[in-house]
Formats: sequence, structure tokens, C-alpha cells
Amino acid sequence: MAIKSINGVMLRKMILNGAKLLDSNKQHVDSLNVFPVPDGDTGTNMSLTLLSAAKEVTACPNNDLGVLCDAISKGALRGARGNSGVITSQILKGIASELAQCSSEITVKDLSRGLVKGTEIAYKAVTKPQEGTILTVVRSMSEHSVKMAKRTTNVADFFTSVIKVGEETLKQTPEMLPALKKAGVVDAGGRGLLIIFQGFYNSLIGQEEVNLEFDDSIKKVSEGKTNNYEQFHVDLTELDAIEFAYCTEFFIINLKEATKESDIDAFRDKLMQIGDCVLVIGDLSMVKVHVHTNNPGQALSYALELGEIDRIKIENMLEQNRALISNREAEELKPFGMVSVCSGDGMAAIFKDLLVDEIIEGGQTMNPSAEDIANACDKIAAKDIFVFPNNKNIILAAEQAKELAKRNIHVVPTTNVPQGLAAVLAFNPQDTVDNILSDMEDARLAVKVGSVTFAVRETSVDGFDLKEGDIIGLGDKKILAKGENANAVVEDLLEKLMDDDISTVTLYFGHEATEEQAQELVEKLSEKYDMCDVDAHYGGQALYYYIIALE
Repeated sequence: MAIKSINGVMLRKMILNGAKLLDSNKQHVDSLNVFPVPDGDTGTNMSLTLLSAAKEVTACPNNDLGVLCDAISKGALRGARGNSGVITSQILKGIASELAQCSSEITVKDLSRGLVKGTEIAYKAVTKPQEGTILTVVRSMSEHSVKMAKRTTNVADFFTSVIKVGEETLKQTPEMLPALKKAGVVDAGGRGLLIIFQGFYNSLIGQEEVNLEFDDSIKKVSEGKTNNYEQFHVDLTELDAIEFAYCTEFFIINLKEATKESDIDAFRDKLMQIGDCVLVIGDLSMVKVHVHTNNPGQALSYALELGEIDRIKIENMLEQNRALISNREAEELKPFGMVSVCSGDGMAAIFKDLLVDEIIEGGQTMNPSAEDIANACDKIAAKDIFVFPNNKNIILAAEQAKELAKRNIHVVPTTNVPQGLAAVLAFNPQDTVDNILSDMEDARLAVKVGSVTFAVRETSVDGFDLKEGDIIGLGDKKILAKGENANAVVEDLLEKLMDDDISTVTLYFGHEATEEQAQELVEKLSEKYDMCDVDAHYGGQALYYYIIALE
């Protein structure tokens, strides 16, 4: 099939289908997690990122390439979750920045430039890029795309060849990362990226749905359904300068018999001449309209040419914005605020007791997006906000939130809850930002952390032969103990982690661990390690029987 170029209509379809295909196959991507613990959410994170971009694209008022590309970039960033989601958002940002420069048609050369730019931005987003990951896959695809741009002008052939090279590189990732080879899987992020590109290609050839087969040594998951997109929404807090004053919404019903689909398109074009944020969706049975304009009467007049008007809502955004600005100016900002991510009502209560302003529910398998973090920060009436991600897979999203938030965000790179608690305890509101960050960094690094969870699949790793359901004890980077009883695994794990500098052991119990079991463990450990203070607190965290802090 010879396709010389793609336009805005096709680009829109490609983004929506890429998001749909990944959402249908996200469980397979999740299953490629290297570590056999229940936090393999790469596919879920990437899917939520793409669905956010798709939602923004769906709300685009027209198929102008500049508008669509801006929606892709902003939507992906707002929805970015976890490292894989953030990296995916940066790849899309680079691609969109190049395609936005095209007037009306996108060629193979434009696509190649976009891939190269996306790779460049994605690598810059990661402090220490590691080969054998999604970054390697996208880099090989972009390098090959440059060669293909010199050989062909056929967009379909371009995608076929680039995806093939991506697949070849993906198969090599276990040789680049020992952890992948040991687990016998390919890189999850790389697989997710190729599913997205397969979705793009399917749109080009008119194949909207397909049952994908994977050669990843993991069983294929069944196709699911995509999330429903939310209705168009305008955030009035972003309206610093309003050109069009009246937010006008209504439905056109009982359309005249002479009205055609082309009349609806012409109506949309008329609205774009008198305003912005135009949304005209529906068919000859009913049309929903949204427009920002200085002449809502004119918009209604145009609509009456097509049919009857129903459920009219006109809001004065100038007045709304004046009220918001007035409230913002009136609020007194305190110097500092704190935001923490954690899972479990017990953990949340502990952070609240330590005067953390906002708690974001999240952690393993449930990574908040950059927008979630930015929104939490903006709720706090403080000049500088300290954010504690408490999970290595949330740190990048927290960094990206700086671009979205109206507050000054300082990310303390805590990789677990005990580090977050230690950093919060080190907070001195009388000190400077730099000194506070330094003290928090010292505090988080002084904590040794262990955790007890369960294996989600059969594998051999770190010298252990595991079967599904085995209870395992984890240190900072590897499995140190296994057993059939959570308390026994804690004892075994502590023997590996304990040293002469430890004076305090704190257990946070959750997932199926009871208070009675925790207290029984405290008594036993206090007897065994009589030089340490041993205590237990209810954490309520999912998936982990115990999270252990040693200080």
C-alpha cells in the first residue's frame, strides 16, 4: 500500500488507535516485569499516559497539525505515570514538536525527524540512561528511520521497517541487561512502545483492531476495552488572559430534514471564526456544541439554521477569572508545604501526624501522574513545596510536575516510605530551602529498608527458586529471604540487614498482616536484638506484609 503522506485526520486516528491497542494489551506488558513482585505496572502506566494524550486529541476542535500536536504533547505530559509513562510522554513530545511544523501533510522525512527528536528528549529526561530499556528500542528505531527516509517515501513501508528494527532490538535487550536475561523476558517498556507503533501502523492500513501475538515467553492476554474519554473541560485557573469572554454550551436537537453532515462541518468553521475552544460533536440526530466567544448570540443564531437549541449554558469567564485572581491575591502564602505519596490509610495518617499537607494515594501498581502531583501541590498555600515520591517509579513524574504546577516544587528523591518519613522528620521550617533539602537528603540516605511481599510468578532470581505465592524478603536491590510465613521471613531478612550501627527497627504492617502478628514479631525481635528499640505501626499498605525501617 503506497501512502506518500498523512494529514491531521490520520494523525488523530493513529494516536487514538495506538492508545486503544496498548490499553488492550497492557496486562501483557505488565507481565514482563523483571522482579517477581506485584508492582509490574509498566503497561498500565504507559497506557494511562497514552489515554491522556488521546483524550486531549479527542477534544481538539479541528485537525490542524499544530493544534493536534500540542494536544498530544500536553495530554501525554499531564497523564504521565511512572518512569515508563514519563519517558513515553517525552518521546511523544519530541515527535509532536517536529510534526507541528508541517503545514498540512506529514512525510516520511518528517516522521524520521520526529523520532530523532523524541529519542533526544527522552534520553535527556533520564538522569542516568540505561541501555537495554525502552530508550535503546526508540534509539534504534530513530537511527534506522534516518536511513529509511533516504530510501522510501512510502509511510506504510517506513513504519513496517522501523517496527521490525524495534522488534529486533527488543529481542536483544536481555543481552544488554543481566536482570532481563535472568528473568527470561524482554524489556517491558520497549514492548509497550512497539505496541503503540503497531497501533499507528494499523490505522494507516485500515486495520483498527488486531489480536497481537508476542514472542516474549509470556502468555498473551485477552483484548480489553479502552477507558471512556471524559467530556471537554476548561480549567479556569489557567485563564490568565481571556480573549473570548463567554463559555457557551448547548445542544442542537431535532435537526432540519435538509441539514447534512457538511452543514455541521460548515457550522464548526463558522464558530472558529468568532471564538476558540470549539467543540462540535454528534451527528444528524443531535449535536453538542462548546465555544468560547464574545458573541454567544451569533453562535446560537448559526445553530438555529441547523435545528432547535436545547440546554443552553452561558458563563462569563471574565467574572469567574476576576474572582479567582482575587482569591489568589488574598491568600497568604506560608513559606513551606509538603506533599507525600503513599499507599495505605495507616501510612497516610502517619504522614498527616507529621504535618504533611497533602497525601496522594499511590505507590506500587498505582503511580500518580505528573498532573496529579502538580494539582496536589497547587492546593497548598505555600511558596515552596517539598514532594516525597516514596517510590523510584514516581520520581520522574514528580520532576515533570514542576512544569505543570504554579508552586515552586522541590522533589526529595525518596524511593520508599521509610525514607519519606525520615526526610519529613528532618524538616526544619526555620531553615533555608537549600539547607532543608540537604538535611532531608542526609536523613533519607541514613535509613536502611527491607520489605516482605509475595512472588507473582515462578522464576529463579538472586539465587532463589521461586514459585507463585512464595513469601519473599527484599533488601534495597535484591531478594534476601523466602519462606511460607511472613513473620519468619522478616526474621530471616533482618539477619541479613542488621549491623552494629542499627539502634531502631520499625515495622509497618499491612497486606494480610494483623496487629497481633506484628506485636508477636516485635516481642520476638526485641528479645533477639536487645540493643535495639523495636516498634510496629499500622500501615495498611497493599501487597506488602511488612515494610521495615532500620536506623
